[in-house]
Amino acid sequence: MEKLDFEILTKNGSTAKSEFDFAKHLENHKVDISPLSVETLQVNITKLCNQACLHCHVDSSPNRTEHMDLRTIDKCLEILESDDRIKNLDITGGAPELHQHFRYMVKEARKMNKRVMVRHNLTVTHDPHPNTGESNFDLPDFFAEQKVELISSLPYYQEYFTDKQRGRGVFEKSIDSLKMLNAKGYGKGNPELTLDLVYNPVGAFLPASQCELKEKFEKELSANFDITFDNLFVVTNMPIHRFKKDLERRNGYEDYLDKLVNAFNPIAAEGVMCRSMISVSYDGKVYDCDFNQMLEMQITNKTPQTIFDFDYKKLLERKILVDSHCFGCTAGAGSSCGGETA
Repeated sequence: MEKLDFEILTKNGSTAKSEFDFAKHLENHKVDISPLSVETLQVNITKLCNQACLHCHVDSSPNRTEHMDLRTIDKCLEILESDDRIKNLDITGGAPELHQHFRYMVKEARKMNKRVMVRHNLTVTHDPHPNTGESNFDLPDFFAEQKVELISSLPYYQEYFTDKQRGRGVFEKSIDSLKMLNAKGYGKGNPELTLDLVYNPVGAFLPASQCELKEKFEKELSANFDITFDNLFVVTNMPIHRFKKDLERRNGYEDYLDKLVNAFNPIAAEGVMCRSMISVSYDGKVYDCDFNQMLEMQITNKTPQTIFDFDYKKLLERKILVDSHCFGCTAGAGSSCGGETA
């Protein structure tokens, strides 16, 4: 790729070299990422987490205090119930299970027969609540009872690499939680008890093939721990917040962006998740995706800005906001909350 030495102003107010201009890449490749639907409502209900992972784009930790209030949760549920076009509720955090109204939200959405997905870090089952000390040991029972689809983080099938990214003891707790979920029927091919794992590289690398990694995870987890799961989602580390700071400390931020830009895939770009979802922050603001949410790139064009002004038609008329981090979703086979996009 030819290097250009002048800079541009990005959407979030920072400067970046012009080869990192994502909008220009879309234009050059004649790729349109206009919204197609709002099939998924992804809701970040808290930034509180029992972990503080190296790659976390939310900057979650046991010290965060942001929580979605009950009024905003009820508004999200009201929108789900009122529109059959919105089929999925994707609950994330932080560790969403630490929110006091998490179980209420799950139960109400399941009463509507909505598909409920929970971004589950596995260790929250074993760790007491950072503030109250309450136990979450019954989470596998609750998940199975409500038939929640679990999307669970496991960076690797070996202890060293998992703990390097997520902290000492995480791998052991994760394995114990997976065994508990298997015992409840998760990860056995039952579509009502789906257990998906999420892999992301431990470092400034692009992930390998999702299909090949799934075979390795299946083989290693089965042989060493008698654990099974349904799907493996491969996710690229986003160069924002905590991961970006780590890259900058190592003087590797621009090198990592170069990797993403050089791996830009127009087909993956056409399948980006922001075309069929919206992301709701703990305070009810609406964004194109969870990454834009963390960069405070709020939807501002052709649509109201909060969940309380929700308008399906206007959301389809909006222009999706992009910045250099979007190269993370379009590198190689693509990356989304559901894994590869191409």
